[in-house]
Amino acid sequence: MPVNVKKLDPKFKFEVMEQPGGENITRCFACGTCTAGCPVREIDERYNPRKIIHMVLLGMKEEVLKSDFIWLCSACYTCHERCPQDVKITDLMTALKNLAVKYGYIHPSFVAQVDALKTHGGLYEIADFDNKKRAKLGLPEIKRNPEEMTRIFERTGILEHIKEEK
Repeated sequence: MPVNVKKLDPKFKFEVMEQPGGENITRCFACGTCTAGCPVREIDERYNPRKIIHMVLLGMKEEVLKSDFIWLCSACYTCHERCPQDVKITDLMTALKNLAVKYGYIHPSFVAQVDALKTHGGLYEIADFDNKKRAKLGLPEIKRNPEEMTRIFERTGILEHIKEEK
């Protein structure tokens, strides 16, 4: 991938360092320990913690924040436990996600989750059939109120972010 030097933001790494979880990003010396033990990296080549950190340090702000790969971290903490420089990559990925949302880049999976919560009051619909099965097992009925979720979204401003994304 060619790097457009004119688009680099040399202050990006400092912006990341201001976020909780991003404080130690400049400690990384690209040893590759994080990448070698990453279970997500084994499945998807796009997720490479060392490469992501390198992109941040170079100032590739737009490429990092608009990417799908920052959302792939499974938060298994393997990299977190093994990093010799205490970079805390899992927390760093959360910091990058938070910055992405701040700049209006919301992953489509979160947009879909908000839509499901607004529609069903949960991430999936609970039908009468499901509640009948629960009753047979002696479990309480699950009642969902999508209007409550919509009110929460309105008060927190989440819907405004989602509208911008669509």
